[in-house]
Amino acid sequence: MSKKVAEILVEVLEQAGVKRCYGIVGDTLNLFAEHLERSSIDWVHMRHEEAGAFAAGAEALLTSNLTACAGSCGPGSLHFINGLYEANRNRAPIVLIASQVMMNDLGFEAIQEVDFKTVFKECSVFCDMILTPDQARKKAVMACQAALAKQGVAVLIVPVDISHGEVHEDFPYRVHVSKPVIVPNEEEIGEIAKILNAGKNITIYAGSGCEHALEEIKAVAELLKAPVAHTSRAKSFLEHDNPYNIGMTGFLGTEAGYKAVLNCDTLLLLGADFAWRQFYPDDANIVQIDINPTHLGRRHHIAFGAVGDIKPTLRALMPHLKQNDDASFQQEYVERYAKAISTWKSHLVPGHDDTIPGSYLTSVIDKYADEDALVCGDDGTPIVWAIRHITANGKRQIFGSLLHGTMATALSSALGLKKAAPHRQVIAMCGDGGIAMLLGELLTVIQEDLPIKIVVFDNSKLGFVELEQKSEGMLDTFTRLKNPDFGKVAEAIGLWGKSVCYASEIEEAVQEWLSQPGPALLNVTVNPLELVKPPFVELKPVVGMALYSARAILQGRGADVLELVRENF
Repeated sequence: MSKKVAEILVEVLEQAGVKRCYGIVGDTLNLFAEHLERSSIDWVHMRHEEAGAFAAGAEALLTSNLTACAGSCGPGSLHFINGLYEANRNRAPIVLIASQVMMNDLGFEAIQEVDFKTVFKECSVFCDMILTPDQARKKAVMACQAALAKQGVAVLIVPVDISHGEVHEDFPYRVHVSKPVIVPNEEEIGEIAKILNAGKNITIYAGSGCEHALEEIKAVAELLKAPVAHTSRAKSFLEHDNPYNIGMTGFLGTEAGYKAVLNCDTLLLLGADFAWRQFYPDDANIVQIDINPTHLGRRHHIAFGAVGDIKPTLRALMPHLKQNDDASFQQEYVERYAKAISTWKSHLVPGHDDTIPGSYLTSVIDKYADEDALVCGDDGTPIVWAIRHITANGKRQIFGSLLHGTMATALSSALGLKKAAPHRQVIAMCGDGGIAMLLGELLTVIQEDLPIKIVVFDNSKLGFVELEQKSEGMLDTFTRLKNPDFGKVAEAIGLWGKSVCYASEIEEAVQEWLSQPGPALLNVTVNPLELVKPPFVELKPVVGMALYSARAILQGRGADVLELVRENF
């Protein structure tokens, strides 16, 4: 008995392990939706497709399982584009079923016709169209397998008439998931050991590729007497229970991580593709190990590079390493890190006149959040405060747009995380600009009955953008936001909602918010003058802030400058 292409697509998704499909139904997608409803796959009805891609990406990152999105022709599937860029950069396995206008209309500028192959090719590991019904199963399998094997986004374009087409030769193609263990060869292991054994002041800099390799990293750090710095994406699994941890480098890091990387004579770069060249040492021997061969040496010149999974590669390497008996370099930066964290914590206090710094709010959330909470932070100050002040305990995980840098991911990502982990607490730390951008997803929270906890960092501006402008000597330009009371907005939609303005009220409010049995939104008026201070001082932003101060005073805004100094220094 023949089957329709839409039915076959659903069968392949089920066989590939898809549990949920995020999207909005519409004309060219209707037959697919009908067959999906009869399947074991849960349809998650979003209010915007971009948010659907963010949600699917977060689920895929948490579970490592293939997750699906589906969109109607033209604008429907096109709306996924930003979320798919985010997912692809995060190596999240997603397949998008992008329905298309009829085959006979392609190439004639038909209504809602979009060249999806051109649009999606830059944000996918696979992008192809089903041209005949008999290709359906094979191409669907290819798409799913590419997403899982290459860890990224696969786009399968399905013209509506093909979706309705009957399949006559349906060969039993299946998705096969293989997880090979990749280790450098003996000669490469020997060369890595030779460079490391010759080093005296060695630093390990570890990234997201080091997940599940903490014990091996600690063992290598003990042998080499190396402090361990990590990227922001690696915080959740490298910070906890690591006596050699010295935190992050870069703009968000500590003085310890920043200096240890720059002052070492040998840098062991593990599963990290940190983008900013100025944070790498110019005179050190850099050994880089990464699963992606295109990452080797692309951020900074290296002495030696090898392809491999971090955990088995370190196990193969350890027998070749000599014990370093001088722990002074390691100890120096471990102590510097402890001092830096102590300094950070000393500043986590209410602001002047009972105002609420965003960093202080985050510390209170950290205090009362569940041990295994999943935390999402919007791009800007919310993700900065999350990375700096949410304690990594080996169970919690932090999600943010750390590679793509897009607004409005926190609420949408929280939806996907709660769908995938219904028994875990999920917290969305939203900026006021971020939540406003995809505000409709509050309706998805209600529709899908997801008890996520949403906190809005309401400073009535695009805070991080304003900080960038001030560091360039500009007055704040086009950054101000005229916000509603998001607590009342939440209540009107059907969530528990509350707004808080004073630091003396925040602990009680956070406890009440987190204890709600259903979805809840806490709107917090945070101090708009709080600065994000980097672990170092560069001349350009110092001069920029001085220029900003001078311009503000000349324009009669001297009180703003005085308040900025009072709150931060």
